[in-house]
Amino acid sequence: MKFRITFPALLLAVFCFAGSALAQTIPKDELIFLTSEWKGERFSDGRPKIPDNLLERAKNIGIDDAWTVLKNEGYTNQFEGNWKLIKDDVPVIGRAVTAMFMPSRPDIEKNIKERGISKQGRKGNTNAWPIEVLTKGDVYVADAFGKIGGGTLMGATLGNAIFSKTGNGVVFNGAARDLQELQNIKGFNAFVRDFHPSFLEEMVLMGLNAPIRIGNAMVLPGDLVIAQREGVLFVPAHMAEQVISTAEFVTRKDQFGFETVKSGRYTTGQIDSQWTDEIKTDFLKWLGQHPELGTMTRAELDKVMSKRTW
Repeated sequence: MKFRITFPALLLAVFCFAGSALAQTIPKDELIFLTSEWKGERFSDGRPKIPDNLLERAKNIGIDDAWTVLKNEGYTNQFEGNWKLIKDDVPVIGRAVTAMFMPSRPDIEKNIKERGISKQGRKGNTNAWPIEVLTKGDVYVADAFGKIGGGTLMGATLGNAIFSKTGNGVVFNGAARDLQELQNIKGFNAFVRDFHPSFLEEMVLMGLNAPIRIGNAMVLPGDLVIAQREGVLFVPAHMAEQVISTAEFVTRKDQFGFETVKSGRYTTGQIDSQWTDEIKTDFLKWLGQHPELGTMTRAELDKVMSKRTW
């Protein structure tokens, strides 16, 4: 007789079996397997570590351009919209630390809390446990199954703790409380489904640094999170450099196009189609006059133009 094991069942079984100091729901080798396209540095738990310089560059690109790059590469389930924000003008950019919450069940919550407190030295409610593994540049991304009342994963105290460890904000498929106090944390932002005055109740952490679903998007630990007013984009770690580089070029191309079309040197049709050698030469010359936009070689320009679908 064959038995079919569903992913949630496997996830729960591994969570109960692993019992590691990091309370992972999947072993390190499984996380490496799921993110095997990533060839760079990793954290000790196997999570991809996108370099800090790429995170800084990602702060200057548009989410629309980044989404287009992903879509053209077949990554069509990485965006989620319809959020409420603490601040409209503070984007959240960083590496995902994922958490999966489920409706509480007394026997499971009892076992998880007893193990976490007695064997792993954890404190407080399980919504605080992901904060313990956060590092600079991380984004706490949690699936709280869209719960609002009683689904407040964070208040002012945890918000300050998160920001002190990451210098970043959060993305919660759930709620937050203490909006007034959270607004006072300079540089902090939260993308949540809503704000609510209630405390967290009837919820338990069932996965830490495991694959999760945020709305229509799949999120893996280490994904590049780009959260702006339009919504939240989750870029697979191995796609981060390509997405950022292409989006940077689109920004440069647009500015070059605006200036040359306005001056009458080129038409919009010429700018918005494959470029001739003359346009490429003019673009590189123009780019040299704008060092604030970065540098680019002819080989790099030819490469990005060869894949042009935007």
